[in-house]
Amino acid sequence: MKISDVIVVGGGLAGLMAAAVAASRKQSVTVLTYGSGSLPLASGTIDFGSLKNLPAHHPYKKIGVSNLNAAAKFLVDITAQANLPYVVGEKIPVVTAVGTLKYSALVPESMDASQLAGKKKIFVVELAGLKDFYAPMLADNLKKFFPDKTFETAKIDLHLLGGRDITCMDAAQLIADNEQPLANELKTLNATADDAIILPPIFGVMGNFSRSTVQTQIKAQIIETTCLPPSPPGIRLQRAFMKFLQSSGVKFFENTKVVRGVVEGRKVTGVVVENVVREKIFRAKKIILATGGFYSSGITMRDFDNPREPIFDLPVFFPTGAENWSNAQLFSDKPQGFATTGIFTNERLNPIDADGNVLFDNLHVVGNNLGGVDKIFERSAGGIAIASAYKGATL
Repeated sequence: MKISDVIVVGGGLAGLMAAAVAASRKQSVTVLTYGSGSLPLASGTIDFGSLKNLPAHHPYKKIGVSNLNAAAKFLVDITAQANLPYVVGEKIPVVTAVGTLKYSALVPESMDASQLAGKKKIFVVELAGLKDFYAPMLADNLKKFFPDKTFETAKIDLHLLGGRDITCMDAAQLIADNEQPLANELKTLNATADDAIILPPIFGVMGNFSRSTVQTQIKAQIIETTCLPPSPPGIRLQRAFMKFLQSSGVKFFENTKVVRGVVEGRKVTGVVVENVVREKIFRAKKIILATGGFYSSGITMRDFDNPREPIFDLPVFFPTGAENWSNAQLFSDKPQGFATTGIFTNERLNPIDADGNVLFDNLHVVGNNLGGVDKIFERSAGGIAIASAYKGATL
């Protein structure tokens, strides 16, 4: 079998990013993924978290700010090619499905709410039969952020799926086939260029095509919110990456479970995958491990205080002692100990042991595999994912 320049294990944000960066550098890339990745569950926005006063073991210390900036630019270029424009900023407001504001650094243009403060009237529109989106509740909560604005709610019926309850994903797929009924309903609001219309994320699952079709017919700015998974914005981002990978000749193997590495001293020469008949070896000059943490089984733990990385049996950092594993309150103002579990690396993102010794010279660990920080608490998971993937692919 031909030896790839790079094998990426994992198909989430970090894995797709690493594969895309490597492919852009004219390397032959093979992606092995067992599941569908995390992007269908994600909002489509990417948070960086704080870059100030970080401890020495923080992943950003190993990655470097320059790689984070380069990764952000690379992602914006990839999404632009898929007609999925993103905007970059320090704190870009995004409206959530319940009417709060979250702030992110990389946001789809369709979700950028930074102009809301300058609007005269804000329309919040829900679809008949759409689950988990309630315009009156959203409007009431959003008024707390914009008390001087006039709000109006509306409910429209596009007769999707014969009247049964639908998800945002259902609506997005159906509306992408025919956006005109939605455009016709929104025209009845008589919204002006000084107004905004807030809708759930229902404008298709491929780029920004559906929203553009409707926006050209509506004077007011149309803004999408976040939603519960499956998330159309997250799927749009995933498909933008897939479009680039396919056009770049990346080999993609889905439903492929990597069970162990093929190791010669401090070099990984390949990985072994399960096969119906017999095991199969994929060989490469470099391996990027992007299998994620606990949530995607990139790190497992059958026995308490004994987490393990199942493919290469890498050492895993974790806070010892049950009292340090979690906070007394689930929702608190402190990081959760268990969330810091992960693999430590050197500055080249090679895995290291407790004494700082490099275990493999051509294995690079990226994304949620990296330990030492509660990425959810810090809101840095997306930033760490794209930045570590960018660096790992360029080493």
